[in-house]
Amino acid sequence: MTAIFNKFRMRLLPIYILLAILTASVTLVSCSKDDELEIQNDFPFEIKVMPVPKDVANGETVEIRVTIQRAGNYSNTQYFLRYFQFDGQGTLRHYDDPPYLPNDLYQLPTEEFRLYYTSTSAVSQSFDVWISDSFGNEKQVTFQFNSSD
Repeated sequence: MTAIFNKFRMRLLPIYILLAILTASVTLVSCSKDDELEIQNDFPFEIKVMPVPKDVANGETVEIRVTIQRAGNYSNTQYFLRYFQFDGQGTLRHYDDPPYLPNDLYQLPTEEFRLYYTSTSAVSQSFDVWISDSFGNEKQVTFQFNSSD
């Protein structure tokens, strides 16, 4: 009985070797560098702003509610804000922080926040707010206020 079993095993040896070669080649092909797993961390985003008044008086403060809505979620994404005022005069700040300086870049701590614009002139005012992420994506929002004095 053992002799028959050994003879049968010897006939299967080439099949085992062929299976081992096929398994190794499939493994090597499936692990090639060209098929590396890509992890997406750069997601586009949109800016949503609640309605703001059309008119602002000298010395008056307007609240601007902003939400960053991103298409995907990568936990290490950072968002930044900068602004530029091109008509009138005023200050823009985040909550109780000191007023922002035009064209300086400020990191935003959250994706939902409030900005406060305080008019310091009696003429119409316009400014742009630019929000960017750590991957170079950027969105612009323009605000225009008429003088109510």
